Amino acid sequence: MRKLLAAALCLAATVTATGCGASVESSKEAKSRAVTLTNCGRKVTYDKVPQRVVTNDVGITELMFALGLENRMAGFAMPDDKGDLTDVPWKDAYDKVKWLSKDQLTKENVLDARADLVFAGWSYGFREDSGFTPEVLKKLGIPTYILTESCRNGRAKTSRGIMPPLDALYADLTNLGKLFGVEKRAAALIADFKRQVATTVAKAPAHRPKVFLYDSGQDQPLSSGRYGAPDEIVSKAGGDNVMHDVDDSWTTVGWESVVERNPDVIVVCNYGDVSAEQKRKFLLSYAPLRNVSAVKHKRIFVLDYVDLVESPRNPSAIVRLGAYLRAAAQQQ
Repeated sequence: MRKLLAAALCLAATVTATGCGASVESSKEAKSRAVTLTNCGRKVTYDKVPQRVVTNDVGITELMFALGLENRMAGFAMPDDKGDLTDVPWKDAYDKVKWLSKDQLTKENVLDARADLVFAGWSYGFREDSGFTPEVLKKLGIPTYILTESCRNGRAKTSRGIMPPLDALYADLTNLGKLFGVEKRAAALIADFKRQVATTVAKAPAHRPKVFLYDSGQDQPLSSGRYGAPDEIVSKAGGDNVMHDVDDSWTTVGWESVVERNPDVIVVCNYGDVSAEQKRKFLLSYAPLRNVSAVKHKRIFVLDYVDLVESPRNPSAIVRLGAYLRAAAQQQ
């Protein structure tokens, strides 16, 4: 999937203070200290604090920015259909860090950047088809950290997700805080995110709307199962993901199952060459969906890609979707 950035709303106040770079350890002792973390269920030891991190994708890059770690980065990769960066809370960080690729990371641009850590995920940079994997990078002497939302879970060759998505977000913030010596900053972010989420959960409607996440695709829609960030975003906002029984994160489903489950609301993932408005028009005009409640009542809500993958934008997305679902519930 190609990626889209958009301005954060509720999160802006939280992250403004983090945008100028964290106060991280800089002594020779700190740089050389070893840190052991649990990443995707495995113990991983980093012999020193990384100084030249490269990241792949919007959410992963912004995890570093939210912790004020742009000074520890050698670059990032993401497509250029990301939208306007004028109002994003990390604009200064984006301006400061080199844009390595408007596609995704490769061995070549990682080596050119003299990276000492690659932070990516399965289907968020790491991929078998081109040989860009943690194992290959290890042979090149480059450590990696895998986005927890993308951890492979063994259910199928490509199936991902080992814990609830928000837990994955908190796990990564905690691990990054430990690795870079910014534990207090990480803990403060997590505490604020949990407050935002808890406030929205407390307002959840008694009748929870059924929600379908529509990413893209006309023959077969791409959606999110229980291990993708949208599942918990929908749940905490006060709805039920109609694809919660799918043991995967982002995956294709059938239109027949969408019709059968009859969602009250459709959430559109906004990114790429096909605009959110084009996706909305397709959904409203697609004949097999004409009797689906969300289509009949035109209850379609738009969130941006970066809201719906693991990122520091997730709590803000929950707050905004929560307000929409409460209004939708009152209409039922």
